[in-house]
Amino acid sequence: MRSYNDERVSEAGVMPALLLAWYAAWFAIMAWHPLDHKVWWTMNILPVLFVAVLIGTRRRMPLSNASYVMITAWLTLHTVAAHYTYPKVPLGFWLDQWFDFHRNHFDRIVHFSFGFFLTLPLAELFRRRCGVKGWLLPYLVVITILGFSAFWEMIEAWAGQIAHPDLERALVGHQGDIWDPQRDMAAAFYGSLLCVGLLALLRKLPEPDLEPEPMLESAEVGDAAFMTSRSGEWG
Repeated sequence: MRSYNDERVSEAGVMPALLLAWYAAWFAIMAWHPLDHKVWWTMNILPVLFVAVLIGTRRRMPLSNASYVMITAWLTLHTVAAHYTYPKVPLGFWLDQWFDFHRNHFDRIVHFSFGFFLTLPLAELFRRRCGVKGWLLPYLVVITILGFSAFWEMIEAWAGQIAHPDLERALVGHQGDIWDPQRDMAAAFYGSLLCVGLLALLRKLPEPDLEPEPMLESAEVGDAAFMTSRSGEWG
């Protein structure tokens, strides 16, 4: 017979399990006849490894459900880019028609989303594992986002140097913009700053006068870390 604790542990994994199922299904759909198979697999190596790390550390270093949702949102956008390649994502063409951008800006959207959606997970990691608090927390998160973004641009450059020119254009997606790496990094930087600002704003809002639900066991640390962003540690 299942114990009460077993039920709590089982329920605590519902949200991450649902998000993982969504990503797996979306990945399978996008893997069906991608525009360029080499670009598809090259762009998805690190994200798949990232997901594997999240699964492996789920019990030891759980994140809040909000963080898992944000990570999944970024992975969803990145998978779309890997399927079509950055220069040929339909949404980017539609935006070009509406705003006369003269290029497909879906790469900027994904890089901005990287900064925005990964800021909270990084903040939870720094707070719990390293004990970082106060002004140093958002500072470390933002410069870490910049570092990851720069590293990704270096990977694209290395891959482009050893790839066929057609593959290089599809993979890097600079579309004739000589400042593409810097603008991609800037997009991630702005996304991270926006998320930090929103978290700081949430900290100043009054807490709702509601009876909190019982904390689920395996998600306790992660969800508690998310709620502390409302209690002053971003100030």
